[in-house]
Amino acid sequence: MLLNLQSLLGLLGVIGACWLLSENKRRFPALLVLGAVSVQIGLILFFFALPSSAVVLNAISGTIAALANATARGTQFIFGYLGGGAQPYAVENPGALFVFAFQVLPLILVISALSALLWHWHILRWITRGFGLLFQKTMGLGGASALAVAANIFLGMIESPIVIRAYLDKLTRSELFMLIVVGFSTVAGSTMVAYATILAPTMANAAGHVLVASIISAPAGVMLARIMVPETPGQGGAFADYRSALRYDSGIDAIVKGTADGLMVVLNISAVLIVFVSLVALVNLVLGNFWLLGEPVTLERLLGYAFAPIAFAMGIEWRDALTGGWLLGVKLTLTEFVAFIELGNVPADAISARTRMIMTYALCGFANIGSVGIVVTGLSVLIPQRREEVLAMVWKALFAGFLATILSASVIGLLPSAVFGA
Repeated sequence: MLLNLQSLLGLLGVIGACWLLSENKRRFPALLVLGAVSVQIGLILFFFALPSSAVVLNAISGTIAALANATARGTQFIFGYLGGGAQPYAVENPGALFVFAFQVLPLILVISALSALLWHWHILRWITRGFGLLFQKTMGLGGASALAVAANIFLGMIESPIVIRAYLDKLTRSELFMLIVVGFSTVAGSTMVAYATILAPTMANAAGHVLVASIISAPAGVMLARIMVPETPGQGGAFADYRSALRYDSGIDAIVKGTADGLMVVLNISAVLIVFVSLVALVNLVLGNFWLLGEPVTLERLLGYAFAPIAFAMGIEWRDALTGGWLLGVKLTLTEFVAFIELGNVPADAISARTRMIMTYALCGFANIGSVGIVVTGLSVLIPQRREEVLAMVWKALFAGFLATILSASVIGLLPSAVFGA
């Protein structure tokens, strides 16, 4: 019970930190805060506490797997065993078969082409209007930004802007900031399966937790974004003009142009990821000349000590807080993928099951230094005329996106273990 109440520190601390950085502290969205947290709790109960929860989780997981499998077929046709096909050699480390360049980036191409085709068929236009009506009534979002928020839950921070590419130049500053924050707050469906596979040996129902973590962090990202960059009255939402001149000559034209747009994004993402991961490695080479508590200093270790109090505030026991802080540091500097690998490598008896579950939610988001480069380059391709605006807000968005997963983890910590079958 005390640990559940301890999670209130994380929840209130995150909201307070974002309010301190707000561009308009007087316009604190109190109703949105209450609504977003309520939506999170409601979704958690829906996915874990109802008799039919398992059926719903399996259905959604099946949809995600179908999209990933379809993409894998095309990837394997081109790259063979490098893309996950039949291996010509004996495999000693199956976990090493997941290659980001071959199993994640191709999904961007497929989503880009599929989105263009669905736009040409007017399907996405009607979906946009539907989401616009729903979120205008519940969270005050416009149709395009609402669709992007929903898409972020299962796609990713670049694929979802591609879905609403026709509307990107129409988004207000607050809506664009929210789009970036939610992208940092969630993960793509293409990586969920990998994360669940990594955690499965040491965590029960890993797939369900990874899926729900990405879902509930979306409203958290919306809430924190609205706190930090409130919408100007009379702009955005129902007042936004989402008409677009985007047209395709035919279905084939939509597929070809959509694929070309996706390819440009993929090339930029690949180059920037190489640079950012390399820069972190260079920093660690310099810090490695210094020692702390008998071990070489690394950027991740320093951030681990700094983040230990945050891990404690989420509801983690103090004996596990240093491990939790270290994992948060790994996520921020070396991506959440590496952090999930490290969490999966922590022995089952080294940390409590509660700590492992809370950390799964805290790590499940793209908020890391490398993602800053992905967002800047991806949106620079999609909306080059707003590149300076993106550069001005991306670091602030990273902060909000990082805290969004902390908030989600704190909400998980607030609920009794019985909700999750423990």
